[in-house]
Amino acid sequence: MSVLAIENLTKTFQGPAELVAAVQGVSLTVDRGEFVAVVGPSGCGKTTLLLAAGALLRPTAGTVTIGGTNPYDLSPDARAKFRAETIGFVFQQFHLIPYLTVLENVLAPSVARPARGAMEKALALARKFNLVERKDHAPAALSTGERQRTALTRALLHAPALILADEPTGNLDRENSALILEHLADLAREGRAVLMATHDEYVKSVANRVVRLEKGKAVG
Repeated sequence: MSVLAIENLTKTFQGPAELVAAVQGVSLTVDRGEFVAVVGPSGCGKTTLLLAAGALLRPTAGTVTIGGTNPYDLSPDARAKFRAETIGFVFQQFHLIPYLTVLENVLAPSVARPARGAMEKALALARKFNLVERKDHAPAALSTGERQRTALTRALLHAPALILADEPTGNLDRENSALILEHLADLAREGRAVLMATHDEYVKSVANRVVRLEKGKAVG
């Protein structure tokens, strides 16, 4: 069974004069141990697809199944719990809390979902992503690459089966972009399912599979 299965997903929004289809009939799967990249120009529907895949944006039509569960069949509270337990999100803008340290940001998911050994897990992840020496620094004192590694570390605190990354290299230089992509590839090799939306063509060198979107449709 695939960790993530998207079937005939369509999402429309009301435009000024008519409905606009951001995503049109897209189907894809991501298995354990697989790194799938969705590529295409800005405005092609990548972020909409990722939000729908992450149980954050209800599709207009089609289905999303994660580990055999359709999150949109759950109540809002149950869906939020399911999302916290199953999915790790990494975004282009990092979304770090500015007044918390690196370690406190990494531990933030444990506030809503307390877990035994969270501090030990956070420190182990900080070591893995070379953040231990920066663990007591605020985000403003970090480089851009360190902020993105902090965001990735936070996404992994609860060991989610599915990692969703939306343009995680969009604010990074080539060296840091390559590092983040290699980290995502490593997570797939460790057995997680990784789905990344990006316009960075370099991802082809590390992803197992690439899906191209154009005007909301999968074209290859």
